[in-house]
Order: sequence, then structure tokens, then C-alpha cells
Amino acid sequence: LTFPLLFVTLLVSFGSSMLYGYNLAVVNSPAVHIKAFYNATWSQRYGHGLASGPLTLLYSLTVSIFALGGLVGSLLVGVLVERYGRNGTLSRSALLVLLASGFMGFSRELGSPEMVIIGRSITGLHSGGCCGAAHGSFLTARSPTAHSQGTGEDFITPMATGSNLRGFLGLIPSIFICLGVFFAQLLGLPELLGEDRFWPLFLSVVVIPASLQLLLLHCFPESPRYLLIERNDVCRATEGLHRFLGTPNVQDMIKEMKEEQRSLSSVEMVSVWQLLRDRSVRWQTLSVVVVNAGMQLSGIDAIWFYTNTIFENAGIPASQIPYTTVGTGAIEVVAGLIGCFTIEKVGRRPLIITGFCAMGICSAGITVSLLLQTALPWMRYVSVACVVGIITGFCMGPGG
Repeated sequence: LTFPLLFVTLLVSFGSSMLYGYNLAVVNSPAVHIKAFYNATWSQRYGHGLASGPLTLLYSLTVSIFALGGLVGSLLVGVLVERYGRNGTLSRSALLVLLASGFMGFSRELGSPEMVIIGRSITGLHSGGCCGAAHGSFLTARSPTAHSQGTGEDFITPMATGSNLRGFLGLIPSIFICLGVFFAQLLGLPELLGEDRFWPLFLSVVVIPASLQLLLLHCFPESPRYLLIERNDVCRATEGLHRFLGTPNVQDMIKEMKEEQRSLSSVEMVSVWQLLRDRSVRWQTLSVVVVNAGMQLSGIDAIWFYTNTIFENAGIPASQIPYTTVGTGAIEVVAGLIGCFTIEKVGRRPLIITGFCAMGICSAGITVSLLLQTALPWMRYVSVACVVGIITGFCMGPGG
């Protein structure tokens, strides 16, 4: 593991994964202020405020359109990577963040809720495209062994077959997602950017990591695997391997990537329907579908989006909610680090199963505690513990 390889791994995760985590949680603490802005703007335009139902619907659109933008970005990432390369795709994605920050940052000055919604959709587009380029291609492509592994932990693999750091480095994006969520919760405190006058700045802070990635990413070469396999540029691929490995002896890796290039040229592309009908890979396909569906349906996004509301409904005093939320974010980071250091010893399968089981038990616990909190006031603490349990289970297992 060399310094250039580690640095580019941290840089790409900082400018993509952390922004994804930040944008997941950034709308949580300023929800009241954003709703007040929507209501005041509507009143100025039409002479009357919004009713509770339409106001909630408008705010829900602001929250959820991030996911819709992510869907569009994930569908476009393949075309963008093929045309512009990994570095080019990440750089252009960073420009999207600058545009989104402008929309959200000046939305209140221009009295336009539409600009907040557009900005959120653009950040979602960035997250879908940038994370896809970084984790699905860019970081994988820096490893000549990643193609033979084919799993998430090999996206940031050291340039050595069988390295015990493979799982550790593969969890770096997940840790940066946790850090992004934590920083969003931390900056949302009343003492920092949690006051009403700061919420446009709070939404626009994402411009800083994106700008740093945009400036520093050009200091590194394009991914060697992309250059050789997709561009057939052996010279630049060799130079890139020299740079990332810090050794002149890279012929074995060049040979391995050429073998992969030949094998890929004979591979027949199949449609989704053909993949689902192929009995030889049915269990592999089913495993991928079940794990990813479980992650998306686990409710973790709802917890990140509406943490303050959940704690408010649980009866936590309003003055304590921001600090309780920051505490859950800190526990989330710790859980991600624990998963990072234990995955090589325990294995991914036990962590995923344990994580899903913990999330299921804690989800049931939240339901029971909310039903009983009127009769049993101490149930509010059970709700908080269950929220922490869900986040911990996700970060140590499925989220890793």
C-alpha cells in the first residue's frame, strides 16, 4: 500500500462518499426553517400560507428528489465513464456540486423554493454518478486483482493479490459516508449552522469537498486498468502503475490486465431478463438482489432524513434533540470503524446477517416503544436506543 494509492482513495471517498452521506442528513436539522421559508414565500406570492398537508408534501419532495436524482445519475454513469474516463467523470460530477450549491445557497435571497428542490436533485445526480464512477469503476480499476474478486470490498484493493488490507480499504467509502452524516448532524447544531439565517449556507457546504477533489484529482493519472483495457493505452497504463505502486516492476500486472482484456472481448453481453433466466447464476443473482433490497427497504434512509422528527415523536425534549442526533452520528462512525477492523477476521456474511437481525429487532422495538410511551414515559429512551441499534447494525453489516 503506497501513499499515492492511499491518498487518491481518501480523496475520491472524501469528494464522493462523504458528500453522499452529508446530503442524506443535511435536510434533517433545518427542516423547520426550510418549511418556514416555503410557507413565507408562498404567502408572498399568493397572499396566503400553505396548509399543513401541502407544506409537508413540498418538503417531502425536497427530501426525496435527492434519491430520484441519484437514480438518474446511476443510469448515466456507464456512458459518462466510457466517454470521459474515471477522472473526467469525477471532475464533471464535482462541477454539478458547484452548480447545486449555487442554487441552494442563493435560494432564500431570490425567494425561490424551486431552487432548493433543483439543487437537491442535482446533488442526487452527483451522488448517483460520482459514487458509481468512484466505487464501481475508478477505485476498482486501480487494482489488477479486483476483476477476479467482484465484490464491494475490492473496490479499493491494494496492488497485491491476497492483501489483508483489501477489506479494510474497501470499507473506506462506507466510513466516509458515516463521516458525512456525522458532519451534517454536527454542523446542524444551534451553535454552528443550525440557526434560521444559516440554513442556505448549511446546504451549500458541499462545495468545499467537491472543490478540493476537483483541484487535486488532476494531480493523479487515470486508472491504469481503464487505460489498458478500455483505451488499449499500454504506455500510460504502465506509467500509472509505476506511480501508484512506486515500483518499476509492473509487467506481471500488465500481463494480467491484458489477459482480462482478451477474456472480456469474448464475453457476450446479456440483458437483465437473460440474467434472471440464467440458472447457472441464479443463486448469485438472488443473493445480490436480496442484500440490496434489504438495504433499501431497511428504513435507514428514513432515519437519516427524519432523525429529529423520530426523536420528537418519541418525546425527547426539543432542546436535547440536536445533541442526541449528533450522538447517534458519532456512534455511526464508531460502528463503521469496528466493521472496518473486523471484516477480515469475521467475514462479510456474518456481519451482514448480524446487522440485518439487529436492525429488524430494533425496528420492532421502535414500534413497541412508540405504542407504549404514553403509559410508560421511560419508553422514550428505548426508542433512542433502538434508533442507535438500527444505525449501528447497518453500518457494521449491510452498509459496509
